[in-house]
Amino acid sequence: MNTITPVTRPPDLYGRPRSDSFMQKLAALSDHAVTRLARRTTPHTPPRRPPATEMPVIRELVVAAKHQEAEDVVSLRLAAPDGAILPPWQPGAHIELHLPSGRKRQYSLCGDPADRYRYRIAVRRIANGQGGSAEVHDALTDSMRVAVTGPRNAFPFAAEASILFIAGGIGITPILPMAREAARRGLDWRLVHTGRSRASMPFAAELAELAAAAPSRVSIRPDDEFSAPETADLLNLSPAEGAVYCCGPAPMIDGVRRAFGDSRASALHFERFAPPPITDGRPFELQLGGTGRVLPVPHDRSALDVLHEALPDLPFSCRQGFCGTCQVRVAQGHVDHRDRRLTATERAAGAMLPCVSRAPEGQRLVLEV
Repeated sequence: MNTITPVTRPPDLYGRPRSDSFMQKLAALSDHAVTRLARRTTPHTPPRRPPATEMPVIRELVVAAKHQEAEDVVSLRLAAPDGAILPPWQPGAHIELHLPSGRKRQYSLCGDPADRYRYRIAVRRIANGQGGSAEVHDALTDSMRVAVTGPRNAFPFAAEASILFIAGGIGITPILPMAREAARRGLDWRLVHTGRSRASMPFAAELAELAAAAPSRVSIRPDDEFSAPETADLLNLSPAEGAVYCCGPAPMIDGVRRAFGDSRASALHFERFAPPPITDGRPFELQLGGTGRVLPVPHDRSALDVLHEALPDLPFSCRQGFCGTCQVRVAQGHVDHRDRRLTATERAAGAMLPCVSRAPEGQRLVLEV
């Protein structure tokens, strides 16, 4: 960047202690010319986007309401303790909940983006899970304070002219605000919600209201009434050249992805609850710092899975390579980066997200842990 250093000039052409009008005009003209020259020669630098390493804002919210939405599904409405306005969000966004145990879990916002005073999330209790959902169900109560990061959006709604929404079970959470936005904009949209049974499918009343306003656009398909749908049949509901938004269990998403190529849809957007299965992994090794302890990582497991067994306190959240919670530093070895979070500079400095990134077959990564 060019630096302009101000010139100290005498008060008078002859050094007299009084100002000289000609000198003042000459100095003003000189200053103006230098400023214009600097503007021309100094390249314009647009405002820089905050780097990915910028510390996320953590705010304390209070559980304003807790409601049973379906079997094993509760919703939480979170508000600022002082009733302040919350940061805006768009359909598809999520927040990260910092639970009392120290666990961090991400949940889609499923309320109304126009409500700037409350965030709503919904959580299904996962049997044999990692404990986050059970903690939400059992430990969080009305008026309890909880830390939150976000909102962030890894599943943005592009509002294409023609859209098919496919939601499986609790996968309705990011889809519901999208469908409402599509209706508000007057788009050509369809929504199909599947699940084990009506009792297990959350937000039935709200979906009924949406269906009442647009009877031909909403389809509720419990498996115990209609049997499990074929993904090709679901995709046949898509308008010609329409976009598909899908959220639900891994088998549903995998089926939609396989059938998408033969459908008449033009674009596919999806969000997973859990990391996709590792299909192209190769075995490698992790070494824990200077301890010399070596952990084999098999072809079908992530480095995070193996690390978490050895280091139970290692934090993690999304397990899909975009939140950055599980970041570790590699002191030695080549990383096959597969995340969607780290910058080139961070990678060059040794950062790694072990939830998705790996090492080439047979190689070893030495970690600073």
